[in-house]
Amino acid sequence: MKLVISALLVFIFNVPFGYWRANVKKFSLQWVLAIHIPVPFIIGLRIYSDLGFAWHTYVFLVAAFFLGQKAGYQLHKRIKTISGKADSFLFHDILILLKKQHTD
Repeated sequence: MKLVISALLVFIFNVPFGYWRANVKKFSLQWVLAIHIPVPFIIGLRIYSDLGFAWHTYVFLVAAFFLGQKAGYQLHKRIKTISGKADSFLFHDILILLKKQHTD
């Protein structure tokens, strides 16, 4: 159960970073940071949740990491399609989209 909850947290934590990564030039410093900033969080989560570093946990957490990044990327594309513009900050873009829908 700890592994499932940890994988879900890793997924959720990576969505904003995937969103950020979608709006920057590939292999730029921001692109690299969007991928690597979540890593210390994941290591801390492993230690805090007492999962350790067993081999079977890597499959789930690495998959959750990449799926969260991918979900953020897809969300960026969808918001950009809907609103015509999307920045690098997910929460700001969601607020603008909600405000736009509220005024329409």
